[in-house]
Amino acid sequence: MEWKLFADLSEIAGGRTVTVDAEPGDTVEEALDALLAAHPDLRDRIMEGDELADHINVLVNGSNVAHEEGLETELSPGDELALFPPVSGG
Repeated sequence: MEWKLFADLSEIAGGRTVTVDAEPGDTVEEALDALLAAHPDLRDRIMEGDELADHINVLVNGSNVAHEEGLETELSPGDELALFPPVSGG
């Protein structure tokens, strides 16, 4: 599976797209764990202890998983994963 990372998350990981060892049937949480295993520097930016920070948005196919089953959302073939930090501007 592939994660698309935005804003400073892509800088921390060294690229806007990161492939991780996750497959259809896995959960978003398992894909997130794979991302953090591959890029541990992301942990301080997106996690608060063992929990995903409230200000981080996780999307599957453009829909925030907070409006679905959260990190327990099951992945399907072809799903697009995205991780967004809060963005401000003007």
